[in-house]
Amino acid sequence: MARKILSILVGYAIFAATAVALFKFSGQDPHADPAKSFMVLTAIYGALFSFIAGILTKLIARTRDLTINYVLAVIMAGFATFSFFKSGGNHWTQLLAIFVFAPISILGGLFYSKRATRYGRS
Repeated sequence: MARKILSILVGYAIFAATAVALFKFSGQDPHADPAKSFMVLTAIYGALFSFIAGILTKLIARTRDLTINYVLAVIMAGFATFSFFKSGGNHWTQLLAIFVFAPISILGGLFYSKRATRYGRS
């Protein structure tokens, strides 16, 4: 059980820390109106790190099913939903997290499961 909790914490930390780093280093306010190019860059960047978070969550948890990835996705979407209702300005980052990044974290877990099955790991 501790391994599963740790895996979710690590997965969420990867997602959150990389998001904070992107906005910190770019100087972009996550609640301001972004340029379209920055929005596309953010979508690709967030999708990549959500996928990696899903893989690492599954790897650390060592589970056969995707339940742990569903929990990670619900937490990601839950915090984004909370932020959506509590913050002002443009909500594009929260919408990406809810409708793109959370589901992609599940795909990361599915990818890991398929590769592990293919190569004889659990």
